[in-house]
This record gives sequence, structure tokens and C-alpha cells, in this order.
Amino acid sequence: QVHLVQSGGGLAPPGGSLRLSCSSIGRVFRIDGMGWYRQAPGKQRELVAMHTGRSTINYGDSVKGRFSISRDIAGSTTTLQMNNLEPEDTAVYYCYAQIIPTGSRSMNVEDYWGQGTQVTVSS
Repeated sequence: QVHLVQSGGGLAPPGGSLRLSCSSIGRVFRIDGMGWYRQAPGKQRELVAMHTGRSTINYGDSVKGRFSISRDIAGSTTTLQMNNLEPEDTAVYYCYAQIIPTGSRSMNVEDYWGQGTQVTVSS
């Protein structure tokens, strides 16, 4: 079985920095897009950053210039560096990946989500 395991996050003051990491665990045939979404209380889940299978990177408008996503050479781990944090960045952050598991009969890309990590920006 394939899982996404997240680490990092926590509490930071306004203007501070935090880092999130996410790794895929299990046997995979291919990983296409890999990135991050977040959900604040009472709000819909929104895109933070996505590293696509073709090495294109997309950022949500509210984090452009402050957050940076990277991906390891193997393509199975992604890191989100969050700088100049604002209170509005407070949310649960979810890792997301588009994966074809090893042994898949359909060879269709499937959506996988991490367990979620709380990020709180407060003085």
C-alpha cells in the first residue's frame, strides 16, 4: 500500500519560517504531480504549491514570493519552505500526490493525501 507521510510544521511568529516535508512510502510505478494544499477553519481546501510531473511549478496567489516547493531527484519527496509567514497562513497543510501504484491493473493515476499537519502563525 502507498502512503504519504508528512513532517515539519508547528508554530511560528509572523515573519518567521517553517518547513514541511512529505515522502511517499510503498511501491510505486510512477509519481506525477506532488505538492501541497491547505485548509483553514471554515474555508475550502486551496492549492498552496504543486510540482507537476513535467517539472512545472504552480503556486497559489497568496503564497507567491514567500513559499518555495522542491522535489528530490527520485521524485518521491517534496519539501515546502515557508518564509515571511503571515497569520493568514494558519491552516492544516496536506501533502498531495498523483501516483500509479506498482501492480495497478488500470494504470490510472490515483490521488493520495497525507495525514495533514497544523501550521500556526501567531505572536
